[in-house]
Amino acid sequence: MTLSAEGYLAVAVETMRRVAAGARDEVGRAADLITTALRSDGVIHAFGTGHSEALAMEIAGRAGGLVPTNRVALRDLVLHGGEPASLLGPMLERDPTVAHRLFELVPVRPQDVFVLASNSGVNGAMVEFALLVKERGHGLIAITSREHSSRVDSRHPSGRKLSDIADVVLDNGAPYGDAALPLPGGGAVGAVSSITAALLAQQIVVEVVARLVAAGETPPVYLSANIPAGDAHNNELEARYTGRIRRGS
Repeated sequence: MTLSAEGYLAVAVETMRRVAAGARDEVGRAADLITTALRSDGVIHAFGTGHSEALAMEIAGRAGGLVPTNRVALRDLVLHGGEPASLLGPMLERDPTVAHRLFELVPVRPQDVFVLASNSGVNGAMVEFALLVKERGHGLIAITSREHSSRVDSRHPSGRKLSDIADVVLDNGAPYGDAALPLPGGGAVGAVSSITAALLAQQIVVEVVARLVAAGETPPVYLSANIPAGDAHNNELEARYTGRIRRGS
């Protein structure tokens, strides 16, 4: 593992291959949960904090993705909940109490399913949010690093971690600390969790669409807004889920 762009590429490619092979069954189970929800007029709610928010963006509201998707973010407390902007900060994800306020802001229905992403899987807000999801009877898919999570303590009073709660757990294959290339004086560089989480998210979406197509159903998939007729296509599909999916937050 040389400390170079080529060295990082080699590690990233190998990690992606390992993740894809190891999560094959879990991707299928996640796709089954989501397909069942969609057939019941359900919505997929995606939530991540810190850099794991990129996973929520990968699932909700992008070209080639599923339309009935809603992105949940801690800043919803300010944008939709009337909380002061000063509330936001890097420590907020560690506070279990904010999960209750955040969940109340999610336009959720009984048939909806959740995808939660957290590399560590131990922060209080994420664990508490996951517990609320399951207490209310929703399907829950988690994307996390099993290696990192196994080596740190939970920041939730229960001592539980995201991987202890979810119905389906997908391992993003990231090493402890996320970065993959060791530095001579200690530490590391070249994080991989965002890349592998995006891979898993896209694999799940493709598997969901494959199931719908195989059953003769038309999947509700976004077109790029930057191609002709993209806006018209997307607006028509989004109208079916008015008040249930948020964009641009």
